[in-house]
Amino acid sequence: MSGFAYHNRNLSCDGTALADIAAAIGTPCYVYSAAAIIDQFHAYDSAFGDSPHLVCYAVKANGNLSILRTLAEASAGFDIVSGGELYRVLAAGGDASKVAFSGAGKTADEMRYALESGIGSFHCESAAEIDVLADVAEQLGRVAQAGLRVN
Repeated sequence: MSGFAYHNRNLSCDGTALADIAAAIGTPCYVYSAAAIIDQFHAYDSAFGDSPHLVCYAVKANGNLSILRTLAEASAGFDIVSGGELYRVLAAGGDASKVAFSGAGKTADEMRYALESGIGSFHCESAAEIDVLADVAEQLGRVAQAGLRVN
């Protein structure tokens, strides 16, 4: 995997010896390679060629602000399932218009926050959820982009 390599028999991540990280902050610790994350993102993104698309990172997989910032700087989109995840994406510099709000149980307050933040779309799970979203959007005088998930 790019980003991780041995130098003089010492494992390094993006040029920093993991032993040095462990000595400085202790163990256990999590170390992520920005280079590997970007390489994987670009592999997905380039697979679509010139077709219009948006590759979204599922924030529920790992909401680490450094990871989110790395992906935001690469122009990634984000798939969120809560207002808290939206907050983290925005704090990391993510583009709200590249956010898809998925998952069941979105509250009216979360929908309001998302609409006020300018997110790209909602992925709705039920007709009742669409009704709540429509009410919130109407109260704000906004149009909500939404898709209906059908199982």
